[in-house]
Amino acid sequence: QVQLVESGGGLVQAGGSLRLSCAASGRTFGLYNMGWFRQAPGKEREFVSSIRWDGSVMVNPDSVKGRFTISRERNTAYLQMNSLKPEDTAVYYCAAGGAAAIAKPADFHSWGQGTQVTVSS
Repeated sequence: QVQLVESGGGLVQAGGSLRLSCAASGRTFGLYNMGWFRQAPGKEREFVSSIRWDGSVMVNPDSVKGRFTISRERNTAYLQMNSLKPEDTAVYYCAAGGAAAIAKPADFHSWGQGTQVTVSS
């Protein structure tokens, strides 16, 4: 497994941008699919975006399509978030999984501790 540490969260006004980072330890990072999820208070964990081990991006949900972009470089995965809305407020988690890990939290075996994103109106 791999250890993950997120950073880059914070408070931003609606319409603003943030870039989240997920630093991974371990020499096998390049073998994992990486995903971003978010969880708002009282809600279930929601899939945000994922990227395959080879760098190809998988389907993003309509809620973030055109606004959020996932990428990866070396041992870090990123989530660029633009045109943020108050409903994007949540704790954001990155996760690592095998080749079958796409959008279901249960398919990812390693998780970071989360980073808070708050979007004010």
